[in-house]
Amino acid sequence: MRGVDPSVELIRRNRAFAWYWAGQGCSSLGSQISAFALPLVTALTLDGSPGEVGAVTSAAMLPYLLFSLMAGHWLEGRQGRRTMIPANLVQAIAVGLVPIAAWGGWLSVPLLAVLAFVSGTAAMVFGLSAFAYVPSLVPRADLAAANRAVQGTSTVDEVIGPGLAGALVAAVGPAAALVVDALSYLASMLGLAAARPMAQHSTQPRSATEKSSEKVPVSTGLRILLRDVHLRALTVHAALYNLAEEIFLLNLVLWAIKEQDVTESAFGAALTAAGLGGLLGTLTALRLAERLGFGRAFAASLVLSCFIPLLAGVWSLTGGALASYLALVMLISAVGLGNANVYSLTMRQLVIPEGQLSRSAGAYTQVMYGSIPIGAALAGLIGETLGTRAGVLVGATGLAISALPMMTRRIRALDLDHMSSRPAATDDLMTSGDS
Repeated sequence: MRGVDPSVELIRRNRAFAWYWAGQGCSSLGSQISAFALPLVTALTLDGSPGEVGAVTSAAMLPYLLFSLMAGHWLEGRQGRRTMIPANLVQAIAVGLVPIAAWGGWLSVPLLAVLAFVSGTAAMVFGLSAFAYVPSLVPRADLAAANRAVQGTSTVDEVIGPGLAGALVAAVGPAAALVVDALSYLASMLGLAAARPMAQHSTQPRSATEKSSEKVPVSTGLRILLRDVHLRALTVHAALYNLAEEIFLLNLVLWAIKEQDVTESAFGAALTAAGLGGLLGTLTALRLAERLGFGRAFAASLVLSCFIPLLAGVWSLTGGALASYLALVMLISAVGLGNANVYSLTMRQLVIPEGQLSRSAGAYTQVMYGSIPIGAALAGLIGETLGTRAGVLVGATGLAISALPMMTRRIRALDLDHMSSRPAATDDLMTSGDS
């Protein structure tokens, strides 16, 4: 008889994590609604141009590019509920002001962009803190199960969120739909208020960390990522993957819809298939790691997520045939991506020294998001000069190349049970200057 699923068992026996997980599930669903509704507030409520829609969307992401490294450095030793609850409150206020301003008649594109920027900054602070907070809620042996639970719920939200958001927008309008997101942040605050870390799993005291922080250079987070062979490979992979994904997806939608007669609804169905694949990958991540070993399972997941997209632009199908084919390609590759997301979070939380989790998360986020605008610019350039189908193939090739740093024997030999026992020699990083 099979045992209870590890993530379900963790939620049952660890009340603090269960409260955190429930709050994050609500918040994640609310964020999906905002992601759908916010561009429509600009386009429909404010009659904004495509450029203004892009400006508001960019404003929400800009804090990740500008502040991640510094924020991660500052948050170290301060992260936890004392930063996450205020971050939730700021997001609730910023998002909640949008429908209030719309109802009052004083909402404008500049104000919307400012509110999006404020909410994005708070979301960044919350995310960096959460990366370091989860290890304080569960034993290190349960990190994989915890990450799978959070990632699995987030993936479910990604699948059902757009449909729910569409129904809400149709019923009450895009601005009013944002009320649900504002309330979801309050639910996250309640979950955090009840999620008290167990003393034996708490991070080091704030006073000790702040005292040592005076000697720590801002570049410490980057150094931790680049000096460890496993983290270096993962960071290079993530940066290349995000860059290539921008090239791939932007050209894919243009090639499929504009040139190959795929309807918008059919392409949306292909994206839904990707969401279902991501959910399946998240749910099977632990079992795959048990059967193959952590490192080999990680490598296998990257074969799916990074090499399968090469098939997307191979055949010049049209219409529904292409949409069905793309749905299959995206479903399979998303299974690997769902696996890889769980493995990536767990690997970083186990390998990075406990007192450097926020700093390294800030550095990792900076590198990840820093590659996205580069990829977006290259996507347009390649699509215009070589054609969108060539852009699909170039992007897919970049995805495959991004997996290569993670295919080494050392990465494949990683073992989940022994990663945490590796020595973390970071004392020299705490005081040295840039080399």
